[in-house]
Amino acid sequence: MNGCFGCWEQEKAALLQLKASMNFTADIDYLPTWNSTHKKSDCCDWEGVKCDNTTGRVIQLYLNYTIGWSGEDWCLNASLFLPFEELQYLDLFGDQISRWIPNEGFERFSALRKLEMLDLANNHFNNNILSSLSGISSLKILDLSGNILNGSFHIPAFSNLEELYLGGNEIDDFVTTTTKGSNNLPKLQVLELDQNKVNARIFKSLTTFTSLKILRMGGNNLEGSFTTEELSKLNNLEQLMLDGSSFDKSLLHKIGVMTSLNVLTMSYCGLNGTLPDQGWCELKKLQEIDLSNNNFEGRLPSCMANLTSLRVLDLSNNHFNGNSVQSPLSSLTSLEYLSFSYNNFSIPSTLSFLSNLSNLKILLSDNNILALEPDSLTWIPTFQLKVFILSSCSINIHNRTPPRFLHYQYDLRVINLSHNKFAGQFPNWLLENNTRLETFSVNNNSFTGSFMVPYDIRPNILSIDISDNHLHGPIPTNLGLIFPNLESLKMSRNEFEGSIPSSFGNMAFLKNLDLSENHFSGTIPMHFIMGCYNLELLLLSNNSFSGQIFPANSNWTNLASLHLDNNHFSGTLPTWMGNMTYLDDIVMAKNHFEGPIPIELCKLVYLRFLDLSDNNLFGSVPSCFNSSSIRFFQLNKNCLSGPIPSSFQNNSNLVTLNLRDNHLTGNIPNWIGSLSSLRILLLKANHLRGQIPIQVCLLQNLNILDLSYNKFSGLIPHCLSNITFNASAHDPSLSGLYSGGAYPLGLSSYLNTKSIIFEHLPYGINTFDGVVKDEEEAEFTTKTRTYSYKGDILEYMFGIDLSCNNLAGKIPLELGRMSNIRALNLSHNNLSGPIPVTFSNLKQIESLDLSYNNLNGKIPPQLTEMTSLAVFSVAHNNLLGTTPDRKNQFITFDESSYEGNPLLCGPPLRNSCTKMRPPSTMPVDNEGEEGDIFMDMGVFYISFVVAYITILFGIVAVLYINPYWRRAWFYLIEVCIDTCYCFVVVHYHKLFDFRLA
Repeated sequence: MNGCFGCWEQEKAALLQLKASMNFTADIDYLPTWNSTHKKSDCCDWEGVKCDNTTGRVIQLYLNYTIGWSGEDWCLNASLFLPFEELQYLDLFGDQISRWIPNEGFERFSALRKLEMLDLANNHFNNNILSSLSGISSLKILDLSGNILNGSFHIPAFSNLEELYLGGNEIDDFVTTTTKGSNNLPKLQVLELDQNKVNARIFKSLTTFTSLKILRMGGNNLEGSFTTEELSKLNNLEQLMLDGSSFDKSLLHKIGVMTSLNVLTMSYCGLNGTLPDQGWCELKKLQEIDLSNNNFEGRLPSCMANLTSLRVLDLSNNHFNGNSVQSPLSSLTSLEYLSFSYNNFSIPSTLSFLSNLSNLKILLSDNNILALEPDSLTWIPTFQLKVFILSSCSINIHNRTPPRFLHYQYDLRVINLSHNKFAGQFPNWLLENNTRLETFSVNNNSFTGSFMVPYDIRPNILSIDISDNHLHGPIPTNLGLIFPNLESLKMSRNEFEGSIPSSFGNMAFLKNLDLSENHFSGTIPMHFIMGCYNLELLLLSNNSFSGQIFPANSNWTNLASLHLDNNHFSGTLPTWMGNMTYLDDIVMAKNHFEGPIPIELCKLVYLRFLDLSDNNLFGSVPSCFNSSSIRFFQLNKNCLSGPIPSSFQNNSNLVTLNLRDNHLTGNIPNWIGSLSSLRILLLKANHLRGQIPIQVCLLQNLNILDLSYNKFSGLIPHCLSNITFNASAHDPSLSGLYSGGAYPLGLSSYLNTKSIIFEHLPYGINTFDGVVKDEEEAEFTTKTRTYSYKGDILEYMFGIDLSCNNLAGKIPLELGRMSNIRALNLSHNNLSGPIPVTFSNLKQIESLDLSYNNLNGKIPPQLTEMTSLAVFSVAHNNLLGTTPDRKNQFITFDESSYEGNPLLCGPPLRNSCTKMRPPSTMPVDNEGEEGDIFMDMGVFYISFVVAYITILFGIVAVLYINPYWRRAWFYLIEVCIDTCYCFVVVHYHKLFDFRLA
C-alpha cells in the first residue's frame, strides 16, 4: 500500500492485467502510459485513471474508446475490475463490448459496493444487460445509449438509480415488475429515450416512475392516443423534451395537467395550424418553451399572457403572422430571451411593444416585416439588450433608418442589422455607445458616409462586417489600434479608397480580412504582413493594389484562402507560398505576374482551387501537381509552353482543367480518360496536334469540351456520343467551392439565469462568417460570341467546340445522340460528306456551326425539328439542293447561314431554284421528287479530261502534217532556250564579281 504517496501496488498490477486483456492491434498501443517497465511510476498519473487524493485508491476509470478506435471487439472479463474496491465511476463508452468470458460478466460488479456511475454507451449490448447489472445496488447513473436494446424492455429493480440513458436504441415500451405501493426505479429522476421507437403508449408506462423530473423523448414517433389522466400522473415532471418527435397536436391541449413543468421543447415536430388557446397556457410554472422550426401559423393566442414566469421563448421558423403590437408578448415581463425570427410578424419600426420587458437581454427578430408605427418615436426602453438581431426584414416604411430605441442601448454585445434596406448616414454611434460590443454587422444595406472608429480602445470587439454599403473615404489610420483583438473585418463592396493602414499590423488575432471590390490602391504594408500572423482568409480582389505581393519572410502559416485577383500586382510568384501548409484556394488571376510557376506550390497538399489565369507566366506547368485534392485548375491566358503535364493522371477529383490560350505543344495524353470527375476541359488556342484520343470519350461527366484553334487532325471520334450532358447526374458541383467556416457563439452567457434549452442546443448564432465561395468561371464560344459562364449556370451549359483544326473525314452519325447538347461547333476544318440526318435529334441545341468545311450533299430537311436553334451556319461548303423549309427556328436564319455554297438555292438565298433549271421534264423518282437539276461532278471531271487530251493530240497532229509550222515551232523553242541561258550566265558573273569586290 502506498496511501497518499501514490497508487496501490495491487491496483497497479490490476491495471496492467486489465490492459493485457484488451485485444489491441499489435502495432497500436492506446494506453501507452500504462507501462510495466516503469516500476516507480505512479499509476494515479496514468491516462484515464483518477485516484482519491487521501487514500491513493482508484476511484474513476475512463476507458472510453480504448478498443473502439481499433475496430476490434473486447471480450470482457469483469473480474479484472474487482481489485478496484473504491471505484465510483467507470467509463466504457464505445469499446465494442458485445461478449464476456463465461461467468465473468457484469454480475461480478455487484462486489463493487461504491460504483455509482457506469457508462456502457455505444457498445453492442442487448436486452439481457440490465439483469446482469441489477446486483449493483449502489448504481445511481447508468448509460446504455447507442446499443442494440429493442422491443419491450424489461427493467429490473434499481433501488438507487437516479439517471437512466437509453437513447439510440430500438425500444418501443417498458415492462416493469412492481408491487403495490412501490416500483422498480423509486428514485429515477432523469430518463432519456431519444431516437428509439416508442409511441404514445409510453406515457402509460412512465406513470410508474413517480419521481421522474426530466424526460427526453426526441426523435420518436409518439403517434397514438393518450389520456389526460396518464399525463397528470407525471405531476413531478419538470422538463419534457420532445424535439424531432411526431405526436398528436392534442398534447398541447392536455399538457396543462403537468403542473410542475417548467421546461417544454417541441422543435422540429412538424406541428401545424394555430396554437391552441387552452391547455398549455395553464402551465403557470413554465419558464422555458421552444416551439421553433414547426409549421404553426396565425396569431399568437391571448392566453399566452398567463405565462408570466416565462424567461425563454423561441417561436422562430414558423408562419406566425399578425401585428406584434396586439400580441400577448408585451405581457411576458419575465422574458430574458425572445426569438420570433423567420415568421411573418408585422413588427413596428420602433419595437415599442417590448417596452414592459425590463428583463429582456436577447432579442432575435430577423426575417419578418418591419412596419411604420406613428406617434411612438420617443419611447425609452426599460431594458438593456445584450444581443439584438434584426436582419433580412421586409420594410414597408419610407424612413428606412435603424430603430430609434437603439440610441438608448449601451450594453450591446452582439448587433446584426444586415440585409435590410436601411439608409442614411452610417451609424457610427452604435460603435461609440456600446463599449463592450463584440460583434457588429450592418452589411448589405444602403448606408452612406465614412466609417469612423471610437476614440478609445475597444478590446472586446471581435467582428465587424460593414460590407455591401455605399461607404467611401479611406480606412481610419488608427483602426488597428482601436480594435486590437479584432478577428474578422469585412469591408467589401463599398467605395473605400486609399491604402491599407499600417496599424493593421497591431491586430495580431485577425483571422478574416475582406477588402474586395473597393477602390484601394498602393502596396501592402510590411507591418500588416508581419503583424497579422493568424490570418486565415485574405480577400483583396477587384481593387488597384500594386507591387510585389509579399516579402520572403512573411509568416502566414495559417492562411487558407488567398484572393488577389483583378489587381495590378507584379513580379514573380513567391516560392515561400509552398510553406503555407493549409492553403485551400488561391485566386490570383488578372494581374501582371510573370516568370515560371514555382514548384514549391506542389507542397500544398490541401489545395483545391488554383486560379492563376490572365497573367504573364511562362515556362512549363510543373509536373509535380499530383495532389488528389485539386478540383479546379485554371492557368488559361498565360504564356505557358511544353506538353500537358502528367501530374493530373488518375486524379478522380479534378473537375476543371483550363489551359486555354497558352503555347502548349504535343498531343492530348491517353491518361486523360482517368479524370473521371472532369466536367470542363478547355485547351483552346494552343499548339496541340495529333488525333483526338478516344480516351476523351471516357469523360462521361463533361459539360464543356473546347479543343478549338489547335492543329488536331484525323477523324472525330464516334464515341463522343458517350458524353451524357446530364446536369442532374453530375457530382461534384460546378457552382464552386466553399472555404473557411462560421464561428458560432453560445447565447447562454448573455442571460441573467441558466437556461436548460441552451445547454442542449448544438448551435448558437454566428459571431462572424468566415465562409468564402470560390465560384468556377469558364469562357466558351457559342452563338458566334464568347460568353463567360459562372457559378450555377455552368451546371446547365453543355457544348463541344472542335473548330479551327485540321480534322477530316465524315461527321459521325453518332453525334446526333447527344440530345442535351446546347452548342456544337465543327467549323473551319476539312470535314467532308453529308450533314448527318441524326442531328435532328438535338432538341436542346442552340448553336450549330458547320461552316468552312468540304461538306457536300443536301441539307437534311429534318433539321427544322431543332426547335431550340438560335444560330445555324453551313456557309462555305459544297452543299447543293434547296435550303430547309422556312419554319420553326429556320425562319430566323438569313443568307449568311448558307453563303459560299454555289450549288445551293432557295430562300433566304437570292438564287431561286426555279431560275437555275428549265421547266421540269425530268422523271420523278420513287419519293415523288424531281431528278437533280445540276450536273453531276463526276461527269464534269471526265468531260474536262477528255477535252484536254483531244486538244493536245490535235496540236501534235497539226505539227506533224505541216512542215513549215513544225520548223517555226522548234525555232521558237531554241530562241527561248538561248535567251534563258544568256540571262543566267550574265547575272551569275555579275554576282560573282560583286562578292569578290
